[in-house]
Amino acid sequence: MRRILILGSTGSIGTQALDVIRANPERFEVVGLAAGSRREQMDAQATEFGVEFTALGADEAEQLVRDVEADVVLNGITGSVGIGPTLAALECGRTLALANKESLIVGGDLVTQLAAPGQIVPVDSEHSAIAQALRSGTFDEVRRLVLTASGGPFRGRSRAALAGVTPAEALAHPTWDMGRMVTTNSATLVNKGLEVIEAHLLFDVPYDRIDVVVHPQSIVHSMVEFVDGSTIAQASPPDMRLPISLGLDWPNRVGGVGKPLDWTTATCWTFEPLDEEAFPSVALAKQVGRLGGTYPAVFNAANEQAVDAFHEGRLNFTGIVDTVTRVVESHESEGALTRESLFEAERWARETADRAIAAEA
Repeated sequence: MRRILILGSTGSIGTQALDVIRANPERFEVVGLAAGSRREQMDAQATEFGVEFTALGADEAEQLVRDVEADVVLNGITGSVGIGPTLAALECGRTLALANKESLIVGGDLVTQLAAPGQIVPVDSEHSAIAQALRSGTFDEVRRLVLTASGGPFRGRSRAALAGVTPAEALAHPTWDMGRMVTTNSATLVNKGLEVIEAHLLFDVPYDRIDVVVHPQSIVHSMVEFVDGSTIAQASPPDMRLPISLGLDWPNRVGGVGKPLDWTTATCWTFEPLDEEAFPSVALAKQVGRLGGTYPAVFNAANEQAVDAFHEGRLNFTGIVDTVTRVVESHESEGALTRESLFEAERWARETADRAIAAEA
């Protein structure tokens, strides 16, 4: 039985992880829960699962990771505040089931150099798909990683048509039910840009060998192309319980967590190139990833400020990525990446983004 500590237990990832655990009580035991702010909901979860140890907020969550004996830490916190718990899990030798992509992206070498081989198990559906497909060959046999993107609610729209979209429209994702930040990032495709950086850090594949393709049906979650011309794809209905279950018990599969595809029914899967003029965030993320240092932290922090401004009516939709671009272009990364330089870069990026947004108002 694996002992599981869930960070972000009241969010989308956390509640679905508890669904998996609830259905498999002989396989998993919840030993700790942490939430951002919904204490009553977390307390109800703790009562149901007989959990003694709980925490509220990222700082308490980090301490909980250090204090509680767990085999797997599922980090489902949203945003770069998840970096402390991520580093703590790695330092304590826990298996890290990582849904908090921001902590890996902004932490970069701080995270990857701390992690033992196989210690980080990706929970994002795209990276879980790649991890599964990579079991079909050796690292030297990999030619290319192909991340799929649904295209979000605005697939097919021109950049000019995007300027006037509303927050409600941005939150109407055609496939996934997620929180405000992640859903908006999916609409701008910033989320896919972050996932490109994440793929590079997780699998050590150069950026020029990581592609993004639009797949509106969200059935093929990502692919690995091998040197012999074969491509291995992971396909399943869009349900996060499958990659979550793999994160909890990697490399073992948990039966019954998701419904299989119906191969007796006619269907059509389509793949389209990414419109980089309408959605420049992926190319910007690759540039940021290549620069490294504190640039990914600046990219992420500026985006978080811009998304909040968009939902508060202070910035239009295309202004989100425009603001991030301006902040990234004005940044200069100096010296080795440390937690101190990371936090300072984030602070600078948020202040710089706020000034840029105010100037546009």
